[in-house]
Amino acid sequence: MGYRTLRQCVSDLQQTGQLVQIAEEVDAHLEAAEIQRRIFAAGGPALLFSNVRNCAFPMVSNLFGTMERVQYIFRDRLEAVRRAIELRIDSSQLMRHPLRYLGAPRTALAMRPKSVRRAPVLANKTTIDKLPQLVSWPDDGGAFITLPLVYTEDPDRPGLQRSNLGMYRVQLSGGQYQQNAEVGLHYQIHRGIGVHHAAAVRRGEKLRVNVFVGGTPAMTVSAVMPLPEGLSELSFAGALAGHRIPMCSHNSGLPIYAEADFCISGTIDPARTLPEGPFGDHLGYYAKVHDFPVLQVEQVYYRDGAIWPFTVVGRPPQEDTMFGQLIHELTGPIIPTVIAGVREVHAVDAAGVHPLLLAIGSERYTPYAKRDRPQELLTQANAILGQGQMSLAKYVLILAEQDVPDLHTHDIAAFLQELLKRVDWTCDLHFQTRTTIDTLDYSGSGLNQGSKVVIAAAGPARRELPVEIPAGFNLPPELCNPRICLPGVLACEVAAGVTFDASTIPLDHPLNRFPLIVLVDDSPFTAATLNNFLWVTFTRSNPAADVDGIGEFTEQKHWGCRGSLIIDARIKPHHAPPLIEDAAVSRRVDRLFAGGGPLSRWG
Repeated sequence: MGYRTLRQCVSDLQQTGQLVQIAEEVDAHLEAAEIQRRIFAAGGPALLFSNVRNCAFPMVSNLFGTMERVQYIFRDRLEAVRRAIELRIDSSQLMRHPLRYLGAPRTALAMRPKSVRRAPVLANKTTIDKLPQLVSWPDDGGAFITLPLVYTEDPDRPGLQRSNLGMYRVQLSGGQYQQNAEVGLHYQIHRGIGVHHAAAVRRGEKLRVNVFVGGTPAMTVSAVMPLPEGLSELSFAGALAGHRIPMCSHNSGLPIYAEADFCISGTIDPARTLPEGPFGDHLGYYAKVHDFPVLQVEQVYYRDGAIWPFTVVGRPPQEDTMFGQLIHELTGPIIPTVIAGVREVHAVDAAGVHPLLLAIGSERYTPYAKRDRPQELLTQANAILGQGQMSLAKYVLILAEQDVPDLHTHDIAAFLQELLKRVDWTCDLHFQTRTTIDTLDYSGSGLNQGSKVVIAAAGPARRELPVEIPAGFNLPPELCNPRICLPGVLACEVAAGVTFDASTIPLDHPLNRFPLIVLVDDSPFTAATLNNFLWVTFTRSNPAADVDGIGEFTEQKHWGCRGSLIIDARIKPHHAPPLIEDAAVSRRVDRLFAGGGPLSRWG
């Protein structure tokens, strides 16, 4: 009934040929991360690094590297969790189909975390500098924990059921941290720990924090799962693991996850922050240095035979892409029950998750009338932007299921084409300016500061989308090197030393045959793959600042354009730098993937 420890999972994967042990010495500084990125891209196995340079602890990565392996790890529990979700959506299903839900009581029991007296994780003590010092990218500000399970309780109402378990990055070294006494704790807006931190600040007391590493893989998935209010991560982890999560009372006053491999125990001083970062993050750029809370370390524990799990984030897809797919698989059916009229939602991984969100809703307001303008779709888009982490979406694109009954949001290319066929740029753009965006998105005007746009399109198709550049097509002199990204989407570079002004382009210019034009630094790269287009366009633009149009107008504070919409997705001076591997490290890693090396099969 699921793995109780990380070692059980690692041993099972090794016995079934889904994990490869690397006996050669590997450095946690850049080498391990480079190997992980390559093996993930190749669809390879989980990796156990048993000989980590200057470190006594083995490291494991790529546990969640393929959906097949994710499904194997949770093979005994996924169906039970799906059925528990079905009952949460409609509890009357239990009476109508009792045989289908025979396991529901067992799952309900597993969702109750239990207090235990013994905790294997408390067997040994160490210091921060003895832990694996994983550095993933050349310009990272130090070593980081990339799969931390950060546990806090509400100071006003402590207890397991009102606890929060989140995955917030932890900086172990570098910067201004006092070695072995302090680590950085970076959490973004709309995170549960923020509520607990605010309560501690209000009470004028330190917030107790335990950072767990390892344990059952169910705890890792639970820490990234967007759960509804009232359902704790410990409860979800128990359902996914198939057993009650054991929490041990501790003299610090905060329970410790008994089966964790490691635990860093300490407190956050409400009045103290230090610069954290930089860190190569999931948008494919470095998160810059900013002040974040400091965890004052009291104890570092580890269990006998402890293994240090890690992942690497960077430009998607990476291993965390699999988390997104699992989350969608498990929570997708809940969406229509949370937001009336919305059939499905997809946060696009290739665009960095939060920058681009696709949705299919419904138009039911006036079923008797001709539909050629979005109505209920706008209500639904606003509701989406009011839901937890979905509120961080920067571009929300929504279509009506009545127009595209067979379309799904995960068919991204088809979705974009259906939207471009129907959209009316004079009325279908709806901006929110000077609002909050993802902490890691530097396309805006400052930390957490930027804008959003909802593009809602409904009704019949208005245009055919060009699939090639017409013969004799002449660009305005400011633009060059055009490339087709998708039907109806043209990427262009701006000629060196000139400024492009869309107001100089007449409405009868053939450029307007393309409903969407993207200004980029490298058009062949942008158009080479769908993922390139999504990454460049939506991570490098801030809607209010970078969306322009031919024949633009403002009427009663509504902005629109009568010709092509233009998104300036060029890199700007205030953007964060993109992630680039260290060439010397890449050459050193080549030995493992060369003929005769342990990973030559995936080289």
